[in-house]
Amino acid sequence: MTTPNLPLQGTCRCGDVAVELTAPPLMTAACHCTGCQKMSASAFSLTAMVPPDGFAVTRGETRRGGLGEGQLDHQFCPRCMTWIFTRIAGLDDFVSVRPTMFEDTSWFAPFIETMTQDRLPWAMTPARHSFEAFPAMEDIPALMAEFAESA
Repeated sequence: MTTPNLPLQGTCRCGDVAVELTAPPLMTAACHCTGCQKMSASAFSLTAMVPPDGFAVTRGETRRGGLGEGQLDHQFCPRCMTWIFTRIAGLDDFVSVRPTMFEDTSWFAPFIETMTQDRLPWAMTPARHSFEAFPAMEDIPALMAEFAESA
């Protein structure tokens, strides 16, 4: 993994919402779950898990999308409906940001891939670790430590 040159600036597709990343990711991932497939209109979604104080919406406002309820707080641009980031209730250690929002994406590669049980047969990633479901919560600290060492 390449460490991004910080700060990183980015926008949604229409540019109404601007974001900034000021801290390096704690880990990167690709998720193959059917929910991510539908929300991204692709084979998988990409995410950079970043410290909450290292990510900010610097222009515009977002609105909740996805299912609009439950523990996954998916935030979208209200105009172009670009999926920008997700907060997970009860997990305050990181925000899951779509890395494709940033002007520079050269640093991004998924370190883990999750929900490979739903993976489309042709959808491959270079992820170092693959999980049929989500990794166990007790495994996340070790994965993040390995990710940090690989940076």
